[in-house]
Amino acid sequence: MQLVNQAKKFFYLGCLVLLLLKLRDISQTQLPVSWQNYGQALSKLLQYWQTGQPSSAPNANISLSLSGTQPLVMQGGDPYIRALMRTITASEANVSHPYNVLYGGKQIEDLSRHPEVCVTIVAGPNLGNCTTAAGRYQMLDFTWSNQAQKYHPEPSGIWHWKTYSFEARYQDAVVHSWLSDANAWGTDIPQLLRQGEIAQVLQLLSGTWTSLGYGIETNSMSSYLPQIYQNMLQEELS
Repeated sequence: MQLVNQAKKFFYLGCLVLLLLKLRDISQTQLPVSWQNYGQALSKLLQYWQTGQPSSAPNANISLSLSGTQPLVMQGGDPYIRALMRTITASEANVSHPYNVLYGGKQIEDLSRHPEVCVTIVAGPNLGNCTTAAGRYQMLDFTWSNQAQKYHPEPSGIWHWKTYSFEARYQDAVVHSWLSDANAWGTDIPQLLRQGEIAQVLQLLSGTWTSLGYGIETNSMSSYLPQIYQNMLQEELS
């Protein structure tokens, strides 16, 4: 058994060396995109080499998110829906300024309208395509347009020439009204949340927000979302 463990350690050490060689070849323009993934892999390999056990502890981002995501800008509303909105943020836009973020992390200043910037997808099943996901809820431009027409509280213009501000309070207002509308989802989400059916709600919403644990692009936060929701709910009810 000891021989097997030593063999495993040398195997992982070899992987570590290969990764280090790969990092040496990464250009400066590629490094910001690739470093996080390689850094996580190196950390796990180093811990295995030192202890013989793979790392299972959540990373710092997960620990932070379990404690809370950014409060909403909007005032009032259903605390159960507000907690759900903050939970969506945990997997979609868990950054210090979520209302201004594009897919990939770039921040924008102009929120007078949806930015409609198509950013190339760098990982997952849609690798190589581009996405216009933006804001706290990473809404695509056409998704924002469709939902803003229904739920935006203060559109500008008239008839077919209306425009819909993408400012933080309006992002919140549109998503809050959308999630509260039983006709939009075929079920009463606020009621399900009050019944403790957070897993059912996340599954329902995963077709829209694919990182919620049942979609095609789950991430490191997905499995923690029910716990995050409970933490957010306690805060919203207090």
